[in-house]
Amino acid sequence: MLDVIALLLVTLAVSFWFVRTRLSYWARRRISHVRPSFPMGNLEGFRSTKHFKDILTPLYDSFKSTGAPFAGFYFMLRPVVLVLDLELAKQVLIQDFANFEDRGMYHNERDDPLTGHLFRIDGPKWRPLRQKMSPTFSSGKMKFMFPTVSAVGEQLAQVCGELASNSICGILEINELMARYTSDVIGNCAFGLECNGLRNPEAEFAVMGRRAFTDRRHNKLIDGFIESFPNLARRLRLCQIHKDITDFYMRIVSDTVKERESKGIVRNDFMNLLIEMKQRGELTLPEIAAQSFIFFAAGFDTSASTLAFALYELAKQPQIQVKLREEIELALQAHGGQFTYECMQELRYMELVIAETLRKYPTLPHLSRVSKKYYAAKGNRHFYIEPGQMLYIPVYGIHHDPALYPEPHRFIPERFLADQMAQRPTASWLPFGDGPRNCIGMRFGKMQTSIALFHLLRRFQFSVCPRTEPKIKFQNSNLLLCPATGIYLKVEELKK
Repeated sequence: MLDVIALLLVTLAVSFWFVRTRLSYWARRRISHVRPSFPMGNLEGFRSTKHFKDILTPLYDSFKSTGAPFAGFYFMLRPVVLVLDLELAKQVLIQDFANFEDRGMYHNERDDPLTGHLFRIDGPKWRPLRQKMSPTFSSGKMKFMFPTVSAVGEQLAQVCGELASNSICGILEINELMARYTSDVIGNCAFGLECNGLRNPEAEFAVMGRRAFTDRRHNKLIDGFIESFPNLARRLRLCQIHKDITDFYMRIVSDTVKERESKGIVRNDFMNLLIEMKQRGELTLPEIAAQSFIFFAAGFDTSASTLAFALYELAKQPQIQVKLREEIELALQAHGGQFTYECMQELRYMELVIAETLRKYPTLPHLSRVSKKYYAAKGNRHFYIEPGQMLYIPVYGIHHDPALYPEPHRFIPERFLADQMAQRPTASWLPFGDGPRNCIGMRFGKMQTSIALFHLLRRFQFSVCPRTEPKIKFQNSNLLLCPATGIYLKVEELKK
């Protein structure tokens, strides 16, 4: 009995020492930080009353004036570097990328196969996979997929008109409709499937897409443990994605691959490239499913939210809608009335509108990187980063920094005219990241957003209504920036 008590006391003493050591890390190094608490560190309110950007942004605002390259942050018991200096952000993302190529996100290909995708994986597997997959996102491939996406955009406008005419006062919830559009686009381009989400909101593909973002397998404590101790979590064979979601994507990928291989179907799309890699022995079926899943996940919620945010801002500023329509009509006239890939590329003001939407509402409001070796930030040895240490770059905070963007809460597309962009540092706009590990699907995301805006603005006027919130609230439980409630706008057909 005494031995058991002694063992218990020793265990408690070691645990106390471990926790105290971890939570005093930044104090011992004399790095600016907010005092942490056990067990959440600096994550008080995380996923309940606060979005992650509501935790990082105040810290960025508080410490950026110190002149230090970074501050300290505690993700539960894990000491993390919070980047404050844009020059350091540039070095991390671009100049010293070789030391910071890993994101440090949890992945467990054996037990949780859909986490083994390009966005999450690190180490020697990431670079060759990125190189092999990059050709499918070239401008040539975008041009080839353009007619498919534009056809879905036309259907979006048709469904929008039907819903508006059948609704009270033409008031529609925009975010859900945009999600149905993006699920149909990606179902076509990535899986070769006619998903019919625009006509049928309960279509399985659209429903499972929403669930992939909203359904959490664990509570926030276990999720925090997985992110804080990923190597231990892998040894414990912990999973993050629900089994039925995994089974769904594994099934549709398996069925698609089997049909194409058995019938010799060749399509110039994302899935075809993955099948060719499988036939060369470069990818397994679970790995194909993982890459297909991230193509869907990265393009579904992010583009849908960006479209909803853009329409919300346009509804509040009708003069911007007028300017966009004038640009659309001029571009169409120059191309014989045909909406082509080249016509889309000439919509320069629309590019500014999308850029400003992504500044104000960056769908991924922070970036993460891991240092491979000892690194002195900006050559200052006091501000060293240890091997294996995580860094956060607070994208939302940077995008709303009044020193970079005066009146940051105003929507001003002209901020992204060439002369104004030239006055800002390189790392001041990061909705797609930067450097060799930027978002591989950036061209595709911009294309499906531009196409939807083109078809919608040609036919409809969007305006605020009594159900329009004065300020958008975000889902605290989602690391991405997504509306917590519906975005309601009045939709009126334009007179010919």
